[in-house]
Amino acid sequence: MNMQTKPPRTAAEQALLDSYAEMVGQLPGDARVTVARDRLLSAIAEKGLPTKRIESWHYTDLRAVLRAVPVKAGGSARAAEPLVRDALVCPVVQGQALMPRVPEGVELSPFMELLVSGEAAPLLSSRGADDLVGELNGAFVSDGYRLAIEAGRELDEILELQSVQAGGQAHTRFLAEIGAGAKATVVERHLGETSNAGLSSSVSTLDLGEGAEVTWILVQGAGEADQHLGQTIARLAAGATLKLFVINAGGKLVRREVHVDVAGEGAHFDLRCVNLLAGDSHTDVTMTLGHMVPETTSSEIVRNVVLDRARGVFQGQIRVAQVAQKTDAKMSCNTLLLSDEGEFAAKPELEIFADDVVCGHGATVIDINADHLFYLMARGVSEKTARALLVNGFVDELIDELEDEALVEPLRSLIEQWLVDHG
Repeated sequence: MNMQTKPPRTAAEQALLDSYAEMVGQLPGDARVTVARDRLLSAIAEKGLPTKRIESWHYTDLRAVLRAVPVKAGGSARAAEPLVRDALVCPVVQGQALMPRVPEGVELSPFMELLVSGEAAPLLSSRGADDLVGELNGAFVSDGYRLAIEAGRELDEILELQSVQAGGQAHTRFLAEIGAGAKATVVERHLGETSNAGLSSSVSTLDLGEGAEVTWILVQGAGEADQHLGQTIARLAAGATLKLFVINAGGKLVRREVHVDVAGEGAHFDLRCVNLLAGDSHTDVTMTLGHMVPETTSSEIVRNVVLDRARGVFQGQIRVAQVAQKTDAKMSCNTLLLSDEGEFAAKPELEIFADDVVCGHGATVIDINADHLFYLMARGVSEKTARALLVNGFVDELIDELEDEALVEPLRSLIEQWLVDHG
């Protein structure tokens, strides 16, 4: 008789349970929220951390790579200067929201209020058996923001949602409701202030009403020893447009999930992602995109720069429902592999049940073109500078799509500084 025994808990799994036992009495929420937290933590305890046997985690064996979890909260931190000049900063510092002023037509409140009132209880749920990120965040979330933009409002001011951490643990949630016909640009930043290892999770939920237009820029700049697990979940109503720009430029272990439902006719989704990977870091971007109705479009482009012993992953799945005729969906992943020790795994997928669609995907891995490098060096440019110029050209194309110089320049500077620091 074969008997399967559950493997013993790893140090990280036990530390998660211990930290929950220590923190649960201090986490905000009424009895309904506590029940939801307990349920999610029990699911983690029962299943353990995901391994490569789980398809969606095949390239990120979290049970193996998540080796340590800080049990207590971290030290002191403070809000950062805005990425974009004059942006309205809405900071969450070490897991606590600090309320700023808000422009007309915007409602902003701490997510903690939803926890205390119990309204957040239905939101603390799992997307499925492989949803470690959602379960972890739901069990530990302490604060964040609920953002609502009224219908028809066009915001001139850029909003910047910050989550700043100095070691320890920080778990935040952003809930954004964009009214019909509203237009907005939002920057979401995750920052680490020290080299002390920290664990953070985030879940951002975007609900776009009919005809809404949103540019959402997500900049992940965790500390070099930090572990960050995040989700972006979006639903697009008819005629809505979401342009999601993701830049990963930090962290020891990073998992960024993007789950989007294009649920209304005429809706459009863009993903532009730049992964800057160095050291012995591991960064995983996993996307699921559902085209649920006819006449919808999407475009996803991922660009990766890999140095040293860094490892990267892009898993992208596009699902086209049987009723979703006239879908136009394209996805590509391009990697600049600049080290013999670095790795990047790309797994694009199409799951199509409709027969009148235009869908495609592709992936490439290249090194810097020797002829281009020689051309620059022959004109007096140093090899280091020439390499930086060519790498910049590789990713600049995506940043330039933003068109707004107020956004383009700080993002370009961020990438250039990363290249200087890791060149």
